This record gives sequence, structure tokens and C-alpha cells, in this order.
Amino acid sequence: MRKTFFIITATCIGIFLCMLDTTVMNIALPAIQTGLKTDLSALSWAINAYTIVFATLTIPLSRISERVGVHKFYIGGLMSYLAGSIISATSSNLFFLVIGRIIQSLGAATVFPLSMIIGISSVTISKRTRVIAALGVTQGLAAALGPTIGGVLTQFASWRWIFLVNVPLIIIAIFLSLMTLELKELRKDIKIDTVGAILSIIALFSLTLSLVQGRDWGWTSLTTIILLAVSVITTVMFIIYETKCPYPMIPMELFQNRQFNGAALAIVLSNLFLVAVTVVLPTYFTKIQGKTELVAALLVTPISVMIFIFSPIAALLIKKIGSRSIIGIGFIAMTVAYILFTKINMESVPQVIMTCLLLGFGYGIIAGPILVLAASDFTGEMLTASQSVAGVL
Repeated sequence: MRKTFFIITATCIGIFLCMLDTTVMNIALPAIQTGLKTDLSALSWAINAYTIVFATLTIPLSRISERVGVHKFYIGGLMSYLAGSIISATSSNLFFLVIGRIIQSLGAATVFPLSMIIGISSVTISKRTRVIAALGVTQGLAAALGPTIGGVLTQFASWRWIFLVNVPLIIIAIFLSLMTLELKELRKDIKIDTVGAILSIIALFSLTLSLVQGRDWGWTSLTTIILLAVSVITTVMFIIYETKCPYPMIPMELFQNRQFNGAALAIVLSNLFLVAVTVVLPTYFTKIQGKTELVAALLVTPISVMIFIFSPIAALLIKKIGSRSIIGIGFIAMTVAYILFTKINMESVPQVIMTCLLLGFGYGIIAGPILVLAASDFTGEMLTASQSVAGVL
């Protein structure tokens, strides 16, 4: 029991850090821009590099981990994340910051899906719900807390601390992993789907690059259109190839599971609507309303509080109420919150807090159930595939 607890603690730390660093930098960008004496457009690549590498390599690295050994590969991912965090924190110019973020993202692309796989596999299928609830809370909290933590550290310490804060947590995760994970695990003698890996990398790289740069390049620019076309073509080629490949990168029968497909759609939409607010609002409060980073952080903190409270509750209520009802209520709550943001007086602290509470409640009761549904009763390669796809989404 104690061993399981330590494993889940280590995997929760891994997930928390991976998700945290998708949003933690946003509010600190002006401070980093001043510190490194660079322009904001170039600095945005420190964020974009993390996103692109994470989305592009999560699926191939998850597959490779099965051949090398999931536990060893996981610890390697944590070490990569540690190295990237240190390089980012100590960077003297933009080049080294971007390099540090890329190394961080390589670690994240390994750690995020493997944290889910190791955590879920540490218990029996009948006990999965509670573990997934814990992992789900961690994901939602990290994404929502990113701007808050970034704001507090930037105001009271330095922007470098948004990376340095990772170091002790990663060391704890590595120590717990070395204590509890079986490093002499049997390797699976599986063939690597090289063609599938290349096609998935091209498809996801083209899609992610077009999305993160579309606003700057123009959504109707030739470059953006070509990237989107390449993404569509290689995705179709990937699907056709994977259906015929005897050792596919992603087993296509995964998408024959209606429960997983529904969870996949809910993952995309709920996270889009959560991160859109948690990233934009702090910037709005500091740049438009002139509030300090701390005040901006505190104003969006109610979102995190509600996620922490309701995500585990919702995951445990799936069997009693039904996943469709819970997720439906969550999306209705998030929709109402979005409508309120267009109607309320944004200078009114009580109105902002009430709307943030509603948004956090909506996401909170979605986050737990969708991860339970995405994991389904999968084991082995199907569990690996489901979690790597969920990570990319």
C-alpha cells in the first residue's frame, strides 16, 4: 500500500510539472523580455517550442518506452526535464532559453503519458477510479495554477524561479521512482513502427506549428495553408498505413471504443475552454486593468480551488450518476461562465470571482470522469496508446 502511494505521488508530481509549464510562462513574458533584452515575438518561441515538441513526440516516445522499459524511460524523462529546467533558469539569452525549453519538453513528452500509464497500472482495474481521480485533479490544477504561480514568483522573486521551482519537485519524483519502480523490468520485444512514427511526427508538427503561428503569419497565408494541408494529408496517410501495419504506432481499434472517442472530444474542448481563460485573464488584469501579477493571480485562483474540490468527487460519482450527465452539466456550467464573462463588470471583484468559481466547477466535474473514460479498462499496449493520444490532445 505504501509503495503504491509513493508511485502515485511520483507520477502526480510528473504530471503537475508537465502541465504547469504549458501555462506558467505566459504572465512572466514581460519580465523575461526585459531580463533577456529580446522582443516579445521572438520570446514567444520559448512557449511555442515546448508546445510543438510535446505534441509531436508524445506518441512515438511512449511507444519506444515499451521497448526500452517504461520505468527506466520514465526516470530518463524526469532527468531530461530537470536538465531543461536548469538550462532555462540559468539562460543568459533567448537561444539558451529555447534550448532549455526544448529539452524540458522532451522530458514532458515522456513523463506525461508514462505518469498516467505507471499510475493507472499500479492498481487493479477495480481500483482505477480513485487513482485516475488523483491524476485528473493534478492535471487540471497544474493548468489552472500555471499563471497564478508564474505571477507570484515573478513579482516576489524572479522569472527564473518559474523554472527553478521545478528542481526540488523533480528530485523528489526521481528519488521516489528509484525507490519504488522496478528497474529490471522485462523489455517487450516489439517492433517500432518507423513509418507510422515519421507520419505522426510530420502531421502533428505541421498542425501545431500552424496553430501557434497562425495569428502572426495570417490564417490565410500560404505558409499556414500549406502546413494545414500537409497535416491533413499525412494524417490520412497515417490512418491508412496504421490499419495495415502489423505493429502499429497506435492501434486503430482504440478509436472503435465509443467511450474513448467521447472522452477524447471532451478532453480537447474542456481544456481549450479552461486554458483560454486561465491564460488570457491574468494578462488582461495586468496589461489592461493595471493590476499587479499577485492580484491577477489571486483573481483566477478560485478556478483552481473548484477543480481541486470537484474533480475527485465527480470521478467517484460516475457509477452513481452516469458519465454523460456529469460531463453534460460540466459543459453547461463552463458555457454559462463564458457568457457571464461577456456580461459582467470585469472591474467588480465579486462578479469575477463568482464567474471563475462557476468555470472551475464546470471543468472540475468534467476532468475526473473524462480521464476515467479515456483509460477505460485498457491494459498493456492499448493503455499506452490511449494515454499517449490523450496527452497529445
